[in-house]
Amino acid sequence: METRPETSSALWPAPLARAPVDVRVALPGSKSLTNRALVLAALSDGPSVVRRALRSRDTELMATALSTLGSTVITSEDDWLVFPSLLRGGTVDCGLAGTVMRFVPPVAALAKGDVAFDGDPHARTRPMSAVLNALRTLGVRVDDGDRGTLPFTVSGSGRVRGGTVAIDASASSQFVSALLLSGAAYDEGVDVRHEGPPVPSQPHIEMTLASLREHGVDVESAPNRWTVASTPIRAADVTIEPDLSNAAPFLMLAMTSRGRVTVPGWPRETHQAGDALRGILTEMGADVHLDDDGLTVTGGDTIAGLDADLHDVGELAPAVAALCALASTPSRLRGIAHIRGHETDRLTALAVELRGLGAAVDEHHDGLSIAPARLHGGEFKTYADHRMAHAAVIVGSAVDGVLVENVATTAKTFPGFADVWAELF
Repeated sequence: METRPETSSALWPAPLARAPVDVRVALPGSKSLTNRALVLAALSDGPSVVRRALRSRDTELMATALSTLGSTVITSEDDWLVFPSLLRGGTVDCGLAGTVMRFVPPVAALAKGDVAFDGDPHARTRPMSAVLNALRTLGVRVDDGDRGTLPFTVSGSGRVRGGTVAIDASASSQFVSALLLSGAAYDEGVDVRHEGPPVPSQPHIEMTLASLREHGVDVESAPNRWTVASTPIRAADVTIEPDLSNAAPFLMLAMTSRGRVTVPGWPRETHQAGDALRGILTEMGADVHLDDDGLTVTGGDTIAGLDADLHDVGELAPAVAALCALASTPSRLRGIAHIRGHETDRLTALAVELRGLGAAVDEHHDGLSIAPARLHGGEFKTYADHRMAHAAVIVGSAVDGVLVENVATTAKTFPGFADVWAELF
């Protein structure tokens, strides 16, 4: 299975919308839901099917990691089959995938043998200490050289005691999800208690709880506390929703081109953070309509600025910031200090790259202020971050001459993104 990143230093000319678009865009499956489904399938009591799984670098890395530990993951068709087993140690390539580097170590603790984890160069800067120290508290031996980052080794013994653990998950909700996903397979289950500033991206924790319940796991939640009972994880056939965060550039194209974009299959109820786009784009001046045909966004004559706390939906911040740079009134995005620890320091990267195109951006410790300015073309670096590439093409749809460095990094969650995007014009 190919798990290497799609990389290119070539500059890709972002297409300019010279007329209003009127298009339908079918999205691939959610990366977050696919990888949660794969982990639970590998821990379940029988074979499972993951329908409409996303095929991308991050999900292939997850499938390969679980195969390394002994499960059989068949990815040759659109619906992936998982035959669970945890038999052995090995080496796991995390790439730049937060879900792999955080969700798989608690699984590896249940295998028999040493499991070595490493990833891309920037992955070694992403925080891991909350998960690794939690595993130590639960009786697992972990060797990370006291760095709290990749590379590290988890020594699995075939079982984990489990119990109560206190962590600071203010840097990432993935720390909580990582422990909950494997907790039902631990002898005493797991009782996770957060101590620290507010946990970001709460919808992702709700997504984890819903995924666990779909596999018959008894879970309870209270403010800053989540409990998973020790219980068999039932095999289940799961259908993956479209990746709603990946809809951001497409829906925003309706606004930058003053056209209309429909995304079919938009769920009526979902835990995905991307569903917040409905309210965000409405506030910024779009007409947003959800019906049985999907979600349709129609752009107006202007784009309004936005004053918003994006703490729970930080993954949308790069796309929203790009749209704010095109707005006719000022914007203030706050509550997103945690996105400094994502694929890159997204706040600094956005400030630098948007300024490079003429935007008036002030960087704050937890967000950005963006004032109306006349933008121009130029190079927009992506830092191997798919969300930065999304920001680039959004600006490029309204500003001539934007050159995107390494647009292929979008393969992390949407292989073939550049071709799909270009065809809309």
